[in-house]
Amino acid sequence: MTASIPQLPLRDELFLLGHDDDTGHPHVHRRTLALGMAGAVLIDLFLAGRVTLDPNETTRPASTPQLRLRIDRPVGDLIADTALASIRYAHPTGAGVKPWLRDFADDLYERTRAGLLAAGILHHHTRRRLAGLIRADTYLPTDTKWTVVPRARLRYLAAGREPPNDRTAALAGLVAVLGLTPHLYLDEDTTALTAHLTAIADQHYRPVRDITAAVDAVVGDLATAAYR
Repeated sequence: MTASIPQLPLRDELFLLGHDDDTGHPHVHRRTLALGMAGAVLIDLFLAGRVTLDPNETTRPASTPQLRLRIDRPVGDLIADTALASIRYAHPTGAGVKPWLRDFADDLYERTRAGLLAAGILHHHTRRRLAGLIRADTYLPTDTKWTVVPRARLRYLAAGREPPNDRTAALAGLVAVLGLTPHLYLDEDTTALTAHLTAIADQHYRPVRDITAAVDAVVGDLATAAYR
């Protein structure tokens, strides 16, 4: 089913899973989704061998990992290459993961959507209401395959029908921390499914777990700030 479908970056898959297929409305706050997508960009770069995470030896060694470039060459993806550049020009000792996520997420939602539009994966609809006084813009997938495929990978993963590869395990961890498991449309208890996907993600690379934990932390900070 997936052989003829190009592999999308994790951030694109997360963007698509983060929206209702029929209405285009986001399932979570846009800023929350953008923070998750920033984490997805980092995970893709780590899995491609372009970045690494090292402990910050000047503070608490295990708790504040720093981003560092491992291979300083363009990937050929505009957003990924922008991420590499932002790490390259960070503080000489590296960039803290949580501050980097906050900064990079600023316009990532709009940049990702624009890229999906340019690639023909999303298309733009404009609707007018109240006699044309209110304009509503929606962005919907051009084909159901773009959301069916990542959902199917997570479904097979949850059911134990496929071994957890690195990308799908990482996607599972991000979906869990962003609260998107109810929107996978799996006939399972959401709490149990979230715990199961988290457990699978926790079996993989430590840096991927650290990035996912940082996403969880900055999303938590965002929620806390909203109630202050």
